[in-house]
Amino acid sequence: MARIMTTDERERFLAEERVGVLSVTAEYGRAPLAVPIWYLYEPGGEIRFITGGQSRKMRLVRAAGRVTVTVQEERPPYRYVTVEGDVTGYEEPADPADRQAVARRYLGEDGAAAYLASTEHLADAAVLVRVRPQRWLSRAV
Repeated sequence: MARIMTTDERERFLAEERVGVLSVTAEYGRAPLAVPIWYLYEPGGEIRFITGGQSRKMRLVRAAGRVTVTVQEERPPYRYVTVEGDVTGYEEPADPADRQAVARRYLGEDGAAAYLASTEHLADAAVLVRVRPQRWLSRAV
């Protein structure tokens, strides 16, 4: 039987290494944009992700000022957390330490070094977005 996660469970789940799906209101006449993201989160804090400053995603995030992020467990026991929140700030360009932290989280030390080297030419256009969680949905089976 499915149940709602406790606050501690959902925050720990969100803090685990998972790919999130960012959803944001799109232009008139289009469905909301939903795209995978790498993100950083520590329980009780803000969700942080990095994207290109000139990307469609970034334009929509700036226009909406709020987003939804969903993460899920794709194998039993199935679980998910969805967080809706306001954007609380941008860091332009993203701090190199944040770029490194995101890359290490998802690619490990060696993979992060290679990824950061191959995307160094994009670093000055990268923006770190901070989102304050306000509404949570969660389920665990």
